[in-house]
Amino acid sequence: MKDTDLVVIGGGAAGMLASAFAAKRGISTVLLEPNKKLGKKLRITGNGRCNLTNNCDIGEFINNVVRNGRFLYSALSRFSPSDAMAFFEGLGITLKTESGKRVFPASDSGEEVARVLTDFVHGSGVKVLRAAARKILAEEGAVSAVVTTNDETIKCRAAILCTGCLSYPGTGSKGDGYIMARELGHNVTPLGSSLVPLVSKEDYCREMQGLSLKNVRLTALDGKGKVIFQGLGEMIFTHFGVSGPLVLSASARMADYDKEVYRLSIDLYPGLDEKRLDEMVLSQLAAQRNRDVKNALDSMAGRMMIPLLRLSGIPAETKANSVTREQRWNLVRLLKAFPVTVAGPRPVEEAVITRGGVDVRQVNPKTMESKLVKGLYFAGEILDVDAYTGGFNLQIAWSTGYAAGNSVFN
Repeated sequence: MKDTDLVVIGGGAAGMLASAFAAKRGISTVLLEPNKKLGKKLRITGNGRCNLTNNCDIGEFINNVVRNGRFLYSALSRFSPSDAMAFFEGLGITLKTESGKRVFPASDSGEEVARVLTDFVHGSGVKVLRAAARKILAEEGAVSAVVTTNDETIKCRAAILCTGCLSYPGTGSKGDGYIMARELGHNVTPLGSSLVPLVSKEDYCREMQGLSLKNVRLTALDGKGKVIFQGLGEMIFTHFGVSGPLVLSASARMADYDKEVYRLSIDLYPGLDEKRLDEMVLSQLAAQRNRDVKNALDSMAGRMMIPLLRLSGIPAETKANSVTREQRWNLVRLLKAFPVTVAGPRPVEEAVITRGGVDVRQVNPKTMESKLVKGLYFAGEILDVDAYTGGFNLQIAWSTGYAAGNSVFN
């Protein structure tokens, strides 16, 4: 391999944008990616639909960033969600905006996004090398070369680390970038799961495996009862506990599983207060007074009704006209606050993203360049920045990749 100006390490979302925009500026650029195809994680993100960004302004965007949101202000100003939308539309991808301002390709195809971006990378003059980086060399405080895993040394004046995180190791994200960053003197904050399904302590979640809830309010509380997350949306019960968009976002606020006992509270009727909900339950019981209560109220909670009745102290075979006022109120309270105790997160390999990463205090927020090593840049999930679900994390990759690619040698 001949010498080059820039080596971009990692051909995911951030790496593709960083390498392409650098090459378009006339910088000789090599992109290292060990997978056969670029953008492997892009092809499966969002269940293959690829939630590209969120159609919101920068202020609202930063409010959805869990850690180090202010660090992103400059990068988002240079390449905002609206800029990202215009960029993809300019590449011929038709977009659509769904609930929560989530932006998807109209085709619902992450494959399309990865294919179009791959064409953009090649068309920009990037030289793609199917290899991984093993080490970044520095001389006199500046990047001098990148050593690949086949022991080939590529001399260069700059390198951009876009190796992703620990999540989805099957896509190639195995944490190698953290090692290279540490070797060059960078701190890596503690790593863990974020946007991850949660394991429950209660068996009744497993009883309801596969049950999907829509338009519910989920509240997450810490061990002291303080609300740490609240949102409206969708979730699902699983064989291990709970998952779905609301649960993933709630998990972003949970870190100290060894010290805290986190609790979830599910409001099945967020549009009704307890009094109006009690009236609805009473009306339902009166209309089907001679039926077993589990059948009389089935339409109100479906498969959740049996656990709800058990927790409220109402035998499932009780006739509807025999339910006491106290039992009814217990049921109403549970419909407004169904409890789930969190035992912990699923493994980091199942997380959408990884909590923690390269300490952003050692990175220039305008350029993504290291403050410790000249010519070393970071972009994407390797940074200690993460957000809720809804397209925010991919936008972080676009914005930081764009900032890095346009800052090299400037």
